Amino acid sequence: MSAVGHGNTVAAWVAVAIIMTAVVMGGVAVLMAAWTLFWAAVVLAAVGAVAGKVLQMMGFGQEH
Repeated sequence: MSAVGHGNTVAAWVAVAIIMTAVVMGGVAVLMAAWTLFWAAVVLAAVGAVAGKVLQMMGFGQEH
């Protein structure tokens, strides 16, 4: 099963790390009612998705 990869690439790990940071940041922001921080977390999640796609196009993702 490990031959498939299942997203075990640099692009996937970077995207997950950034998006998970954004989720935690957003959760803390909601608990603190800090809406500016919440929207910053939303933007950070979008940045994580874009970063993952850019890294994949640069060759750091799984090959098809």
